[in-house]
Amino acid sequence: MVSPANNQDLHGNVPDDSSVVLILIDLINDFEFDGADPMFTNTLAIAQPIAKLKKNAKAAGIPVIYVNDNFGKWQSDFRKLVDHCLKDNVKGRPIAQLLRPDERDYFVLKPKHSAFYSTSLDLLLRYLKADTLILTGIAGNICVLFTASDAYMRDFNLLVPQDCIASETEADNQHALAYMAKVLKADTRPSTDIDFKTMARQALMSHGAPAVPRK
Repeated sequence: MVSPANNQDLHGNVPDDSSVVLILIDLINDFEFDGADPMFTNTLAIAQPIAKLKKNAKAAGIPVIYVNDNFGKWQSDFRKLVDHCLKDNVKGRPIAQLLRPDERDYFVLKPKHSAFYSTSLDLLLRYLKADTLILTGIAGNICVLFTASDAYMRDFNLLVPQDCIASETEADNQHALAYMAKVLKADTRPSTDIDFKTMARQALMSHGAPAVPRK
């Protein structure tokens, strides 16, 4: 296997180099499934904080990765999904409008709950030289939690802003946040308390040391 350091062709397609990465999980979603109303309402409430978080991250040069379910369709296309959510009359349209990806964002399709399971995410993060992940998205007690668990086992530092994840119920969300904070050592401070410029500066000064120490 060719290592990232020796594979210059692939590295040329990953222009970013950042110890911190922002990940948006399952947020490009039409919400046209049975029982979607509670999840849609709770996701709409976090869409604005995530949009602001993304704007601040990109201003600090921090890359953004969209990780989305392939909905069991192995011919899924992320761009088509984005177009569907933006242009068709679907329930999730206002969320997609707030959180639409731009040309510099990365995307990964996942077949199961975790963003790491049978995807290219792990390899992409190695090329980006990431050691700290900021996880946002839905559902907090399922896909975000499974992704956080897999990230923790891979020794990533974790931030899971409490105002940037949503679950079907508030009780489920709070339980997931408490678990991630206690067991996975995740920092669950609100997104408004994250200072990207300071994080980027500290990472640069420390030459690759984790930008946010574990608790």
